[in-house]
Amino acid sequence: MGPASSLFFMGLVMVVGSVSSSRFDELFQAQWALDHFVYQGDTVQMKLDNFSGAGFSSKNKYMFGKVNVQIKLVEGDSAGTVTAFYMSSDGPKHHEFDFEFLGNTTGEPYIVQTNVYVNGVGNREQRLNLWFDPTKDFHSYSILWNQRQVVFLVDDTPIRVHSNLEHKGLPFPKDQAMGVYSSIWNADDWATQGGRVKTDWSHAPFIASYRGFEIDGCECPATVAAAEVSRKCSSSAEKRYWWDEPRLSELSLHQSHQLLWVRANHMIYDYCTDTARFPVTPVECQHHHH
Repeated sequence: MGPASSLFFMGLVMVVGSVSSSRFDELFQAQWALDHFVYQGDTVQMKLDNFSGAGFSSKNKYMFGKVNVQIKLVEGDSAGTVTAFYMSSDGPKHHEFDFEFLGNTTGEPYIVQTNVYVNGVGNREQRLNLWFDPTKDFHSYSILWNQRQVVFLVDDTPIRVHSNLEHKGLPFPKDQAMGVYSSIWNADDWATQGGRVKTDWSHAPFIASYRGFEIDGCECPATVAAAEVSRKCSSSAEKRYWWDEPRLSELSLHQSHQLLWVRANHMIYDYCTDTARFPVTPVECQHHHH
């Protein structure tokens, strides 16, 4: 193989398993309540009414990469509703990265709750008020996942980082391929003011709108063994994945400042400082504050 053809071959290897698309039907499928979906050009809407919510899922699972979607959240009185965008693996020991948008009565800030599950254990909630009205326009919500960190981003501003602290004896989600999901449902037992405000069904249907679907990750066929997936989806001499680049192993200085700004001005709850729930500060909390 001559130098030109080997370069071409390397180029081919690099794109295998890495996908990106803005089309819903190339990457995703309606998962439940198919009659609660509305398709308008590049936009997909999911409806919640007093019969059902709705949900969609990616057609494939992925190991590492970046997922992004633009969402316009339920307008008006959305109290009691939850719209979620998340990644998750399967089974009782699953890993999961959650964005959950908690509805409100008109005029109150929308709350975003994030959570990280590792080996089936969550209880890592953080909540913040957004710095814009997420019901008036589409905004980007992204998850970047590599061997070193999981970063939650809103319009490319990091709002949360979950770092790999395996050297401290903590497990890190890097051994299970994950699907990408979204759903809208009624959670008025807890979603708004701790469940004090119930869903007002006279305002149904509650509609969340989606567009700008992107998954740029290492695709993992269900038939491939876990060890093989880890090898296939790690950068090596033969192939490089952009999310494995050293500069993406931690936040840039600018991103670190953005995260500090978010935490100082918009965070309203952090499990790390909840001494009632955690009398002993969780180990990862002692290291996460840059």
